[in-house]
Amino acid sequence: MSRTTKNVLVVSFGFLLLFTAYGGLQSLQSSLNAEDGMGVISLSVIYGAIILSSMFLPPIMIKNLGCKWTIVLSMGCYVAYSFGNLAPGWASLMTTSAILGMGGSPLWSAKCTYLTISGNKRGQKTNKKGQDIINQYFGIFFFIFQSSAVWGNLMSSLIFGQDTSIEVPEENLQFCGATSCVENFTVANSTLPARHLVNTLLGCYIGVGVLAIIFVAVFLDNIDGDLAKEFRKTKGNQSFWSTFLATFKLLRNPKLLLLIPLTMYSGFEQSFLSSEYTKNYVTCAIGIHYVGFAMICFGASNSLCSFAFGRLAQYTGRIALFSLAAVTNLSCFLGLLYWKPHPDQLGVFFVFPALWGMADAVWQTQTNALYGILFAKDKEAAFANYRMWESLGFVIAFAYSTYICLSTKIYIALAVLALTMVTYLYVEYNEYKHPTPEVTTDDLQKPEKVDLKELNDNDIITQTRM
Repeated sequence: MSRTTKNVLVVSFGFLLLFTAYGGLQSLQSSLNAEDGMGVISLSVIYGAIILSSMFLPPIMIKNLGCKWTIVLSMGCYVAYSFGNLAPGWASLMTTSAILGMGGSPLWSAKCTYLTISGNKRGQKTNKKGQDIINQYFGIFFFIFQSSAVWGNLMSSLIFGQDTSIEVPEENLQFCGATSCVENFTVANSTLPARHLVNTLLGCYIGVGVLAIIFVAVFLDNIDGDLAKEFRKTKGNQSFWSTFLATFKLLRNPKLLLLIPLTMYSGFEQSFLSSEYTKNYVTCAIGIHYVGFAMICFGASNSLCSFAFGRLAQYTGRIALFSLAAVTNLSCFLGLLYWKPHPDQLGVFFVFPALWGMADAVWQTQTNALYGILFAKDKEAAFANYRMWESLGFVIAFAYSTYICLSTKIYIALAVLALTMVTYLYVEYNEYKHPTPEVTTDDLQKPEKVDLKELNDNDIITQTRM
């Protein structure tokens, strides 16, 4: 096993551990902290803070600390959110949500930058196309990472399953599914598990999150540590401002602007499953203790398909995979629009998440890889934009969650999906006509020299993040 592959595995398993905790907790927020919509609002705060941090934190942290220590520091912000849920209230939950959000963008930007650097370096070393190696690395990452949905949700279902008093009243069923609307949100809430079981689960999540931090800090190589050290020595205030503005300056690139709908849709579709589906279908009809099992199907499907699609992309191309994801999501949305969930149809509750996992595997692996390929010389700023626009999709979806009917939310998601495919296909057409050149070893190793004078040019600053 090469050292590069070892590092990819360390990043992947570190995220697996961290999101075993956070992913399981996110899936439960709309049901666990349903009073006054507190759980969903906390998710809105998280992604709102991610948008804010996307504007300046990732390039600054990655350039000064390097990818490794940016990841370690940001992981600590995620663990704080689990502590906030131990005594859920508006103050504790909103504060820790903001802390998590500020660490979210640097975490994902550093991860994507790390994998892109590793893929390009490995490609140069083995004389292979960098974009194929990047695709494979993102496939490996998401194969391992997405399985966190299995373990985190398995923990919640097994622990909550010990409470035999959880029952769903028969009269609730008429409000489940697409018929769910503002006036009957509270009616659809099911009995919650005992508080001591919730605290047990949170204790497990905190332990797993701390283990993730230690694992990455000890075993991950600091591949850009020398560049970060040189950056701290040689760069002054001018570089701070150029780094600060790098995220926005990259918006001059038409390709990035056209990718905004695709990136935002990623937030829409993920938030729909983790918030709307879990609450209005699973919790409403069969109980909160089944949320974990439903999300396990999503995680297992997502994990396997992420690995497969990372490999398949070099043979099928991206367009075929994105089209498959679009058709799958379209079918699921239409099915959910007309399906009347009932406990007698138990198997159907797990089919939808499995299909969703297959589609999300494409949205995650291929969109991340696409950003890494199109903006290889602007990794930090490109991935900062990715996280910012994806988070905006989350914020919008969570913000209107408690104000409009579920059927309306489905129609909105379908409209965004249609716009996504139109703009994405145009990007592919443009890339076919004017291919992005491959990066060289010199491009990867040469630190970028930027000053304020360059801020007036039409060129895009080569500083990136996700």
